[in-house]
Amino acid sequence: MKDAFGAPQSLLLLGGTSAVGLATARRLIARRTRTVWLAGRPSPGLAAAAASLRALGAEVRVVPFDALDTDAHAERLGQVFAEGDVDLVLLAFGVLGDQTRDESDPAAAVRVAQTNYTGAVSAALVCAGALQAQGHGSLVVLSSVAGERGRRADFIYGSSKAGLDVFAQGLGDALHGTGVHVMVVRPGVVRTAGRPDAPLSTTPEAVAGAIELGLRRRSETVWVPGPLRLVASALRHVPRPLHRRLPV
Repeated sequence: MKDAFGAPQSLLLLGGTSAVGLATARRLIARRTRTVWLAGRPSPGLAAAAASLRALGAEVRVVPFDALDTDAHAERLGQVFAEGDVDLVLLAFGVLGDQTRDESDPAAAVRVAQTNYTGAVSAALVCAGALQAQGHGSLVVLSSVAGERGRRADFIYGSSKAGLDVFAQGLGDALHGTGVHVMVVRPGVVRTAGRPDAPLSTTPEAVAGAIELGLRRRSETVWVPGPLRLVASALRHVPRPLHRRLPV
């Protein structure tokens, strides 16, 4: 259950090495989140992430999880909920892919779609059912502004996020009134090591702050940065011949 400060006491992070997910975990630990499950494929990066959060005072457990192994989701994630209530599930895994390469490699494009959409749908439904059974909790789904409209530069990734975004919106409506809160987060380009800057880009820490504020407000949709909502709304109505020429 949430503590007196309004912060979740327990967090399940799907995508245990996600920069946004870990920034959110750090922020919530500072606000008295005490138990964190990091779900991801076993790796030195996952082990390091767990150690960094333990150093902040949290009890951290690592859960083997592969977005593509949907047959194992119910068992793996069910084990987490069997240990006790989970106040917050943050679905933060996903892959960008390589648009140029993936266009000529259908199998690679399918992996992007299966990870970002199929795997996310499976994990979200498992967690939603568990949250509903316990009668409370929040499910935060990390979407992307790339899902707002198809772009030449990233339509494979963008289409997977568009599907996930619509799914999460519908799931939120399906769970309305059950005590389970679903929030969709739509960041712009997140600045991390190796990624170029872009207009209206953001940082993992800024997204984490927006997630925390959205949880307090029980928001259903969060844009990061906020003005991105107006830009996306305008771009949605630009005629396609003109949209093709825009540097977006």
